[in-house]
Amino acid sequence: MGQTYKDAGVDIEAGNQAVEKIKPAVAGTWRPGVLGGLGGFGGLFAVDTQKYPDPVLVAGTDGVGTKLRLAFDLDIHNTIGQDAVAMCVNDVLVQGAEPLFFLDYLAVGKLIPDKVAAIVQGVAEGCRQAGCALIGGETAEMPGFYAEQEYDIAGFCVGAVNKDKIIDGSKIESGDILIALKSSGVHSNGFSLVRKVFAGCPWTKEFPELGQPLGHVLLTPTRIYAKQVLAVLEKVNIPGMVHITGGGLTENIPRILPQGLGVEIKTSSWEIPAIFALLEKEGRVDRDEMLRTFNMGIGYIFIVHPQDEQEVIRILKAEGEEPIIMGTVVPGQGVKYL
Repeated sequence: MGQTYKDAGVDIEAGNQAVEKIKPAVAGTWRPGVLGGLGGFGGLFAVDTQKYPDPVLVAGTDGVGTKLRLAFDLDIHNTIGQDAVAMCVNDVLVQGAEPLFFLDYLAVGKLIPDKVAAIVQGVAEGCRQAGCALIGGETAEMPGFYAEQEYDIAGFCVGAVNKDKIIDGSKIESGDILIALKSSGVHSNGFSLVRKVFAGCPWTKEFPELGQPLGHVLLTPTRIYAKQVLAVLEKVNIPGMVHITGGGLTENIPRILPQGLGVEIKTSSWEIPAIFALLEKEGRVDRDEMLRTFNMGIGYIFIVHPQDEQEVIRILKAEGEEPIIMGTVVPGQGVKYL
């Protein structure tokens, strides 16, 4: 018998097994608008034109970065998919869009069906939290390109917003209030610095201030803010929102501000989680560097007009949140920490 694709390291049967294992998780994310089933050449989704009579599609794509190294080292793969979804969904929300559907791309050195199923179950969990449908994806087995135990994951989300409801920051004014939602930890940014700070330290080490092994704290999946954001947008016209990703508070907040406006933030308005204090201490990282690299415990920010402040707080509390009044929009530029 001549050489086969399996001889080259690509196992088609393992791929088919993986597809069968992920089908229930994928189907569990479907929502009205999904057409067809899993396995077609393209995913189909019909936009609700009654809800969106003048629709604008908003798309976001992202990956998980070097946080993947922790998943490899700890052999924990069922949360990293939620990170991939969160990084895309939260960016789409900032524009005022409702997440509709998601597609993932998974490239592996060796296709192990149970591992692929665990990763995709994390993707599906993220989609359920976001209210968006997982309508397709790609799993590529790439022997000789990735090590057998390694993989990369990325994805993209598409959402919809009516054209007159797009949020672009142009209506932000001096005196507007910053209302923040907490992060779940480091989320999925800054892990190259995290890994440098803890180089040589076992991920299983337990620091007293963390209450659980270091690696488990760092692998905590990124929060998805779709439910809370959509609840607010249903009742209040919000002039601006910010997803705190790479660049931290310092770099992300100015992205939504009109020219001539900055913000003042009271760093005493929230408690910085222990993991960030540990990173700062162990790595001897300057506080300014921390603020421009990590979210420091803040994952999402609403910028609201003063007359809407109490209503937004009420809605967020009804969603189970503990909103933080963290600052104010002022004349100037950039972020000033008080």
